[in-house]
Amino acid sequence: MAGAAPAAPDPALRRTVLAVALLNLGYFGVEFAAALRVGSVSLFADSIDFLEDASVNLLILLALGWSAAARARVGMGLALLLLMPTLTGLWTAVEKLLEPIPPDPFTLSLVGLGALAVNVGCALMLARFRRREGSLTRAAFLSARNDALANLGIILAGVVTAYLWRSIWPDLVVGLVIAAINADAAREVWQAARAEAAESRA
Repeated sequence: MAGAAPAAPDPALRRTVLAVALLNLGYFGVEFAAALRVGSVSLFADSIDFLEDASVNLLILLALGWSAAARARVGMGLALLLLMPTLTGLWTAVEKLLEPIPPDPFTLSLVGLGALAVNVGCALMLARFRRREGSLTRAAFLSARNDALANLGIILAGVVTAYLWRSIWPDLVVGLVIAAINADAAREVWQAARAEAAESRA
């Protein structure tokens, strides 16, 4: 029934979410510094995404064990938070068009490879929990999964810039794709949160 007390959250889930939050926060610092050093749109967008993922997982950690209605409200908030990398990526893309200097391809690929390792690890850690706690753990899993896909694009942009096309466009295109992926993830989490809210009212 709607007024029943929520079940206590799984301690393993709490530990996993905390570990994922700390990993994301740590690599945010690495990628953000690299993005500033080489002037990369894709690395900047992805670094903001790491910061957003850390925030998402910390919010999830706080909300675990809350009622379905409360989790649904947090899920809607997380959906809006997932849009932040999209907006910052678009802003950085405009700046890059005004100063069209290609980023260092070696740094781009190396940092992208490190980001891929972190995100694949986080996705694997969260995979077994993605059906629990409704929209919350779905948000965390989708973020890690989508980020891993985006990191492959960053690595590819570095290779293309180094060997095929010395231009801002490989990096710029990947940055815009990352923005689109995060917008779609926000849509999915919003829909899951609305469904959870409807179920809690039934």
